[in-house]
Formats: sequence, C-alpha cells, structure tokens
Amino acid sequence: MNVLDLVRDNIKNIKPYSSARDEYKDATSESMIFLDANENPFENGVNRYPDPQQNDVKDLLVNIKNVTKENILLGNGSDEVLDLIFRAFCEPNKDNIITLPPTYGMYSVLANINAIKNKKVLLTEDFQPKVDQIIDAVDNNSKILFLCSPNNPSGNSFSIEKVETLLNNFKGLVVIDEAYIDFSEQESWLNRLEEFPNLVITQTLSKAYGLAGIRLGVCYASKAVISVLNSIKPPYNVNELTQQKAFERLNKVDEVAAEIKAIKQEREQLMNSLESINFISNIYPSDCNFVLVKVDDATKRYNQLIQLGIVIRNRTTQPLCENCLRFTVGTTAENEKLLQALKELQNA
Repeated sequence: MNVLDLVRDNIKNIKPYSSARDEYKDATSESMIFLDANENPFENGVNRYPDPQQNDVKDLLVNIKNVTKENILLGNGSDEVLDLIFRAFCEPNKDNIITLPPTYGMYSVLANINAIKNKKVLLTEDFQPKVDQIIDAVDNNSKILFLCSPNNPSGNSFSIEKVETLLNNFKGLVVIDEAYIDFSEQESWLNRLEEFPNLVITQTLSKAYGLAGIRLGVCYASKAVISVLNSIKPPYNVNELTQQKAFERLNKVDEVAAEIKAIKQEREQLMNSLESINFISNIYPSDCNFVLVKVDDATKRYNQLIQLGIVIRNRTTQPLCENCLRFTVGTTAENEKLLQALKELQNA
C-alpha cells in the first residue's frame, strides 16, 4: 500500500512554515551573530529558539532504537503526536477511526476534537483484540486503528499473531501505542517497522525514563509518514529545556535500565502480596508499571484509600473494568504503605 494515498488532500499540498532555524541550521556556531529570528540578544540560556528538529535528541534515539533520523518525529508529549496523525490523515466529518476499549482515553478525545467518528470494538474478556469484529467494522473511510500494547488500563500486551493479522488486513494506519513497552517482556514493534508501511509506533519518555514533567513523545514511522507529520507540526513544538533534559536522560541508559528492572521487581512483589487481600478477586497480568485488580466495590475502596492518604485510579466506569482499581507501582516504601492500607481495610 502507498500510505501517502491516505493523506488528506489539503495536507498533501501544504507548504510547511519555514522558521529562522530551518533556514540557517547551524545555530550552535559561536562565531556567528544571529540577527535573523527577532530574539532577545541577551544570553540567559533560553533566549534563542530551540532546534526545530531536535537533532541532538534524535541522534541519541537513532543509536538506542536502531532507526534512522528520518523515521523519528518528536512531539510535546505523545498527545501532540497523536493529534498530528489525526490532522494529517483524517478528513473531519467524513473519516473514522477504530479503537478497542478499554483503552487510553485520549484517542476518543482527539477524535471528538477533530470531528472524526470513533468506531469502538470492545476487547475480549481477557483484553485481547477481536480481530474478525475489527475487520468487519472497517469501511472505506476507516483511516486509523489504535492498538495500545501494552494496554492501559488492563496492563497486558496484545497477541503478536492478532496484531500481525491486523497489520496485514487493515488498509489504513495501524498506530501501536507503546507507552509502556519498556516494562514488557514482549519486543517492541519498532523492530519490524520496515516490514509494514502502515505501521506507526508511539512511545514516550514519561514512563520508563521518568520524564513525565518535560512532555516529550516520540513517533516512529516510515520516512513518508514522518515527512507528512513534519510538514504540519508547529515549528518549535519541543522547547529547549525539554530537549536539554531529554538529552541528559538518554545519555544515562544504564541508570534507566536499573530503574526499569527495579520497577519490574516491585511489580512482581506487589502482585504476589495482593493475593492475600480478601476483597481482591482478580489480579490481571501486567506488562506495565501498574497493576489492575478487581475488588468487591471499587468506589468504596478508592474513597477509603484516599482517606488513608493513598491516591490510586478507579477504573470501574471503563468497559470490562467494573469494580477495578489500578495501582501504579511505586517505590518499595510506597508499595508497603499501599499493602498495609489494604490490609487495614480487609474488615472495613
């Protein structure tokens, strides 16, 4: 398939905005006097516009992820990346997307913002895609299929075989949201990017890299798709401080790996300990840095934990998640306090 056939006509013909730093790229040259961008000339570390293509950060990702720079787009969090995909490929009031609840809520929000119909196909009871029903839901205006794997809020990864079938049969973009991939035993679909022209992968530095506060999302896709997204992204969508902090953190891969290992160990210990809580009836498998559990009364238990100073997430309103709570894996001390609070509530 030619993914460019999926692009909105007005986007195909767009002329991207050319910023000052696009026209003269060597913004780090100390010998040059920059009088081109109407910046404040007094140096304070952030008086100059940032690199619009975030080249230093992308150079590190190229080595870490084994992709080319042309396969990468950076955004102001994954939400901006997802919004750009909507705006480039979905015609308002005409096209539709397919999502698989329970899943990340921003897909639906962005569909509403962009006037795109959202066709929802519920996951199975064990939170796997219903492949046949998904394919049956497709029509000529189905542009994007969103697969959150590992999935939020269920925590599990989708079957490789099911995802392969969808990649081979869905004629639009298949966006695999891998926000939690670093905590999974399953390999990233990034390793198969060249195999599927319609594959788009989103990742983030918010979870495993511990940089939720800087808002940096990453999109990996074919050069054709990235080129389209680059043509419509704001010129300076990733600020200088975010780029600096990301560059610093991406240079500490061993430190990040150690934190991921610790979180996974804490997750297993937490899941084992939760088995002793009498009002928890099910602990769902997790490939994430959180655990979904079914309890007797989710709203009651949520409010009780708030009173004990512990904030968790009540997911009982989500499809297939009645009376489910989601626990983020914290530090050893935080997890122990959670378990102690749950034990205190066993007779409450």
